[in-house]
Amino acid sequence: MNFVFLSPNYPVTCACFCRRLRECGVNVLGIGDAPYDALSDTLRGSLTEYYHVSSLEDYDQVYRAVAFFIHKHERVDWLESLNEYWLPTDARLRTDFNIAVGTRADGIARMVDKARMKQVFLDAGIPTARQHIVDKRGGGRAFAREVGYPVIVKPSVGVGANGARKLHSQKELDAFYDALPDEPYVMEQFLSGDICTYDDSSCAPLFESTEVYEPVLDAVADDLDVTFYTRPKPDAKLAALGRRTAKAFGADRRFVHFEFIRLNRDCAGVGKAGDYAAMEVNMRPAGGRDPDMMNYAQSTDVYRIYAEMVTQDARSLPASQERYFCAYAARKDGHVYAHSEEDILAKYGDALVMREEMPEIDWPQMGRYLYMARFKTEKKMLQFFIFVLE
Repeated sequence: MNFVFLSPNYPVTCACFCRRLRECGVNVLGIGDAPYDALSDTLRGSLTEYYHVSSLEDYDQVYRAVAFFIHKHERVDWLESLNEYWLPTDARLRTDFNIAVGTRADGIARMVDKARMKQVFLDAGIPTARQHIVDKRGGGRAFAREVGYPVIVKPSVGVGANGARKLHSQKELDAFYDALPDEPYVMEQFLSGDICTYDDSSCAPLFESTEVYEPVLDAVADDLDVTFYTRPKPDAKLAALGRRTAKAFGADRRFVHFEFIRLNRDCAGVGKAGDYAAMEVNMRPAGGRDPDMMNYAQSTDVYRIYAEMVTQDARSLPASQERYFCAYAARKDGHVYAHSEEDILAKYGDALVMREEMPEIDWPQMGRYLYMARFKTEKKMLQFFIFVLE
């Protein structure tokens, strides 16, 4: 099997996916803009071949790279980036080279455009916040009056929290319109609650997981420290809604990361406190070190599960009974902390499973210095958060 992997060096966990694919007998062919010498030892050892391009934004270069691989290795069976930014490129390449598995160019818009995504939610009867496509100032003012402040504005096509902001008043709304970006934006009703993700590896799920975190938008806008966690097992109500969402989007044979909000108060037309409402879908794994957190929470190997999905459309790993709350606490520059790293290691050394500096591109959303630990109880996990970030 020939698997073309776009941008295999980022996110950092892509190297783990490549390694497991190689171990399952896959011919992993990488295309990226990072020099070969800059790739990690794990990644270099997992790739059969690597084609360097000066820019992944240059479609002609990427097209020629795929054509070269086909000429040398014959048919491409699978093409993926596992990176939200490159999903439209993935789809275009699958179309141009008639690659059977995966979304093609005519189906990608509803998976990356938040306006079209919203329509899929509505058509499938999946609870979600109301949305307005940003056009004239009067329309935005009317929408904000109708749903109430604050409202969220964000690029219709965008990655993570980039370009998103919360508007608390008409004055802030007018300032937004005064400097309205050229790219399309949407405005959404603000829903109060925790963000909970549904992560799985196929339309008929081979693996399911849930993460819980406060809005990333606030962490970026207010320069807050970052905390979130992976639960030992997904909430049954959320899992049912996640499966329904996967079916609505036709998310077959992919690792997906859906975002829902668990309402902390009743919201007319959306749901009651404790209910879930869809925020957006991401047709790729959760970013950063999140796949590792899933592994630690469920004592499993999501990289292997993905590789076996690709090669066998099946899973061989049994479900583990050893399950944990896996906690992510990350410090940011410019903050002063009560406890040193030595203090953290002394108190939580047995519970820590990872500590590292995150890539600079992730600092605003994911923090800079990561401390990851796992605990049997939620209470101990919360005590860890307090100690690390005090």
